[in-house]
Amino acid sequence: MRQAAIKIVLSGIGFFYLGTAFAQKDTSGKGGVTIVSSFKPVLREAAKINFNASPPAADTAKARLDYTIPNQNLALAYQPGSLKPLALSVDSAVKFDNSSYIKAGFGSLRTPFVQAGISLGDGETAGLNIYAKHLASESKRDYQKFSSTNLHLSGYFKSGNNLQWDAGLGMKRDRTYKYGYLPSSLVLSVDSLKQSFQTISGRLAFHNINKTEFGLTYAPEVKIDVFSDNHKNSESNTVVNAPLEKTIGKAFAVNLGITFDLTRYSPDHKSAVNNTMYFISPSVIYKTAPIRVQAGIRPSWDNGRFKMFPNILAEIGTGDKRFNFQAGWTGYVRKTTYQYLASGNPWLWTPDQLRNTWIEERFAGFKGAVDDHFSYAAKVGFNRINNQPLFINDTSAAGDGKSFKVVYEDKMNVLNLGWELGYTAGEKFSLIAGLQFNQYTGLQTQAKAWGMIPLELKAALRLQVIRDLWLKTDLFAWRGARYLMKNGDDDRLKGAVDLNAGLEFKITKNINLWAQFNNLFNKEYQRWNQYPVYGFNFVGGVVFSFDQKN
Repeated sequence: MRQAAIKIVLSGIGFFYLGTAFAQKDTSGKGGVTIVSSFKPVLREAAKINFNASPPAADTAKARLDYTIPNQNLALAYQPGSLKPLALSVDSAVKFDNSSYIKAGFGSLRTPFVQAGISLGDGETAGLNIYAKHLASESKRDYQKFSSTNLHLSGYFKSGNNLQWDAGLGMKRDRTYKYGYLPSSLVLSVDSLKQSFQTISGRLAFHNINKTEFGLTYAPEVKIDVFSDNHKNSESNTVVNAPLEKTIGKAFAVNLGITFDLTRYSPDHKSAVNNTMYFISPSVIYKTAPIRVQAGIRPSWDNGRFKMFPNILAEIGTGDKRFNFQAGWTGYVRKTTYQYLASGNPWLWTPDQLRNTWIEERFAGFKGAVDDHFSYAAKVGFNRINNQPLFINDTSAAGDGKSFKVVYEDKMNVLNLGWELGYTAGEKFSLIAGLQFNQYTGLQTQAKAWGMIPLELKAALRLQVIRDLWLKTDLFAWRGARYLMKNGDDDRLKGAVDLNAGLEFKITKNINLWAQFNNLFNKEYQRWNQYPVYGFNFVGGVVFSFDQKN
C-alpha cells in the first residue's frame, strides 16, 4: 500500500510538469497561448460624504467698544445760589467704609447734632437706605436760633432681568425766627417772629437697566411734595417726567421726553392759585468718541402761555478726554413755588403771586485734565432771564425790615464768567477751587438785582494727615449783594470771607472722633440785609459705624 501511494504522488507530479510544458509551448502548429482563469465581478465600496465641520477661522480683529465715561469736573452752569446764614455745615471728613453709622455731638451754640445712615439689602436686587439728621443752634442774640430735622427713606428693587423700581419717602421740618428787626430793642411776640416749614415728599420711578431689543431707554417718574408753614399756608407740587431715548445705529439717538409740573398754592384766607407748566423735549443726538452734538427744541406751556426754547448742545474733545470744548444754546422754565422761595430766604412774607422764570442760556467753555491729578474748567455765558424773583426788606408796615417781600424783575441780562481748578492725589489729598462772576444788566422793573451775589469764591481742601487722621477746610468768599434801604436808596452789603475747618481720627475699628470749627475769622457778615450770621462756633462728637457683613 505504501509503495502504491508513492507511485500515485510521483505520477501526479509528472503530469503537473507535463501540463506546464504544454501551456508554455503550443506544438499544435496554431501559434497562440490560451490562459484560463475564473473572474468574479465585485462593486467598489462607495465613498461616503464627511460631515465633520471644519473649525472657524480665528478672528484677530479687535471689537470696537464705545464707552461713555462722565467727566468728573463740576459743570459751571448758571444758577442763582442761595446761602443760608443760619445753616451750620457739619459733616464728616471721610467716607465711611461701613454701610451704617450713627454720628452725634454737641457744640458751643447749644448745638445738638445727631445724624444716622442705615443701609439694608443685598446691594444687587434690592436695597433700602435710611437717612436721618437733626441740628439746632441758638446764640446770645434774641431769637437768633434755628432747628432742622430731616428723615428720608429711599429704596430700589429689580424685577425681572431688565427693570428696576425706585421709591423714596421723606419728611423735613425747618424752624427759624425773624430776628433781623431794627432797632433790636423792639419787643415783639414770638408768634410774629416764628417761621416753621414742613415738607412731606414722595417719589416713585422705574427704568430699564439695559436697552431693549429695539434700542429704547426709558425712565418715567412721579414726585409729590406737600409743603406748609405755621401760618396755615400750604402748597402741593406734583411732577411727572417721562424721558424716552431710542438708539439708531452706533452714533445716533433720538430723545423724546415730556414733563408735567402741577402746583396748587393755598394761602390762608385767600383763593387757591394753580400754577401749571409742561414741556416737550424732542432732540437728535450724534455721539462718537470725540464729538457729541444734541440738536432739539423745547416747546413749553407756562399757565397757558407758549414759549419755544432752543436746546442745542455740543462737545468736542480729544480721544483721551484731556481737553473738551463745550458750547450751547438752551432754554427752560424754572418753576417758582412757595417751597422754592422759602428755601432761598426763610424770612419772607407769604407770596401773593407765583410767576415762573424763563431762562435762556448761551455759553461756551472748555474743561479737561493735564494729567491724572490736575483738572480745569472755564466758561463764559450770556443769559436772558424773565420773571426773576428778588427779595427786598419790607419797611412799609411795622418799619423794622425783618420780613422780605418777593418782587419780580420782568427782564434781566446776566453775563456769567466762571472757572474751576482741582488737584487730586488718590484719597489722601484733594483741593478744588472755583470762582463765579455775574454781572446783572438790562433791568426794566427793579432798580437793582436785589439779593443776587455778583462775585463768589469757593475752595475745599481734604487731606489725610496720617493713616487714621483726616483734615478738611472750606473757604467761602463773596461780594455783598444790593439791598433796598428804608428811604428808598440802594446800598451794597459788605463782602464776606468765611473759613471752616474740621478733623476726624479713628480710635477703634468702629469708633471715630470728630470736630468742626466754623467761621474761624469770627466775622458776623450778612448774606441778607439785617440778618448777621453766627460768629465763631464749634461742634464735636463721636461716630459709631456698624460693621455689616452684608
